[in-house]
Amino acid sequence: MSHAQAMSGKGLSRRTAITAGAATVASLGIGTAAAHPAAAQDRAPSGQPRPTIVLVHGAFADASSWSPVIERLQDRGYRVLAPANPLRGLHHDAAHITAFLESVEGPVVLAGHSYGGAVITQAAARTPGVRALVYVAAFMPDAGDVLGELSSRFPGSQLAPALIQVPSPAPDGSPGIDLYLRTDKFHQVFAQDVPRDTARVLAAVQRPLSATAFGDRATEAAWRTLPSWTLIATEDRGIPPELQRFQARRAGSHTVEVPSSHLPLHSFPHAVTSLIRSAAGAVRR
Repeated sequence: MSHAQAMSGKGLSRRTAITAGAATVASLGIGTAAAHPAAAQDRAPSGQPRPTIVLVHGAFADASSWSPVIERLQDRGYRVLAPANPLRGLHHDAAHITAFLESVEGPVVLAGHSYGGAVITQAAARTPGVRALVYVAAFMPDAGDVLGELSSRFPGSQLAPALIQVPSPAPDGSPGIDLYLRTDKFHQVFAQDVPRDTARVLAAVQRPLSATAFGDRATEAAWRTLPSWTLIATEDRGIPPELQRFQARRAGSHTVEVPSSHLPLHSFPHAVTSLIRSAAGAVRR
């Protein structure tokens, strides 16, 4: 398996912009880099609009899974939107998010968690308003990748044995299968560092993923032409950390690691928020 970075699609001017924003990642307080004043990330130049932050949730969740991060971004004065991800398959979901993005005026920083990362990778490829991508414990497929195959490249996921299959009609009315995460496995597999009471609520309100999503083939990869930032969850039992690292290297992504479960949105919301603010700060330069 080659771990070469797929960097041929990135222009020098964009790389310069990425480099200018890289130092702000140090404010996450992870690694050995010196910290920078966090407030500097949020100051927009006179007359230049801040980007809108659009957050796309993953499987077995809804948009409220971003709540801890939304609150922190709003406290910093950002406009934040968290649309519903239908979870009906990669191409269906990407088309839905693309349509939503086309309704947002001005520059956008687009973030995806988990399966939502695959959706933003596809959706942003044809959406000019998106200026940066943020991946949080997420899939980052390249064109031609199939999510099921991608997830099996590295060991460590405990997801498959914890899934329940429920017959459900597909969007076109044909027979389909919905996948749920067993409520008695949700904390262990998805959220071992989140309080059990919180995990029980999240398990109860989870939304299913169509089984077709794992067989869908990505046709575009927006990270080839857009700068990206990635948070790797080193204790993730859903998407293996080594897969997350491989994808980030392949995309040439600014990367930070936290000792999190698959739900850093809840266990490390400050780190997630800071990474998104870093991307937003680079967009404004």
